Amino acid sequence: MTVRYIPLFAALLLTATAAAEPFQAQAKMTDAEAAAALAAFAENLEGRSIVGEPAIVDCKLSGGTKAICFRVTMTPTPTRYQPGPWCPGNIADGSDKSGIWLDKGKVYDADGAFIKNLATFYKDPRWQLFDPATGKIKVTDSKASCAGAARPDVDPKYQNYCVECLPSYLNPQPTLTFVIPARPVKARSTTPLSQFTGAGLALNGVRFDAPAPVGAILDAHTLAPFDDCGGHVNLHVGYHYHAATGCTKEVAQPARHAPMIGMAMDGYGIHTRRNEDGSEPKNLDACRGHNFAGIGYHYHVSEPGANQLIGCFSGEHGCALRLPDQTCDASRSPPRPPRR
Repeated sequence: MTVRYIPLFAALLLTATAAAEPFQAQAKMTDAEAAAALAAFAENLEGRSIVGEPAIVDCKLSGGTKAICFRVTMTPTPTRYQPGPWCPGNIADGSDKSGIWLDKGKVYDADGAFIKNLATFYKDPRWQLFDPATGKIKVTDSKASCAGAARPDVDPKYQNYCVECLPSYLNPQPTLTFVIPARPVKARSTTPLSQFTGAGLALNGVRFDAPAPVGAILDAHTLAPFDDCGGHVNLHVGYHYHAATGCTKEVAQPARHAPMIGMAMDGYGIHTRRNEDGSEPKNLDACRGHNFAGIGYHYHVSEPGANQLIGCFSGEHGCALRLPDQTCDASRSPPRPPRR
């Protein structure tokens, strides 16, 4: 793998005109153009979340295209707020002691009253996450119980639990390395969000993930709430988002268009759901993307309750890697990691 390290101050005078036009195949990209793409993105990342020096690397994208990518390693821990809370401890607890739950496009406070009412909410009397005598809610309260519950095949002894994995269970905190095309490459057809790479990278260093496996969670009569920022923790990728609720860093755009909040794994920008005047962008495609003058093609996040940050990938995506020196070949499918 060829690696070309580019200091963050390099190419700052180069403008975004060197970045990708929508759906342009990546061909004959110069080092200067790649450096401009890296610098333009890296200068918007929260610096305290970056591990090491971002670099330009050779990569193979999901459609088999050999490309130039930028590689950045991040700690998935927001620096502007403290993640949580998630599970309430008692059915008397209010929303100040709990997170949220996403169901059929709506956002619900996952507070004590919601936990108490689950059997009615889901029309299933088998829901019983609390002690009727004391109101105490059964919560995974250790790394071991988190590992047993926060997986597709929930350990039977943790069924009817509120699943909460704390950042303190991860010591040291994990890092994720994102390898993203410096110039997007149009895919032959749109592709679903990758279960291996997630949707993309928020500007605060937190992974924008693919939809949470709500079906598997509910089948085990468990609830795995998100905090008010749409994030929760698993033991494999750490803190990550399944919804965008306004907690991420924003970068203003031309004509008061919706601010940019991240980068998708195919190299297109991810922007907020609404423009600065409160309106929603029109003419979005199935992936929730469109072209806009001065910005080019980019995505807009869905409403938080959708459990689907963007609809799909319009371009060939890169890789999310556990080890920073791994080579990115997104055309090959690695073993699926357990996640929630």
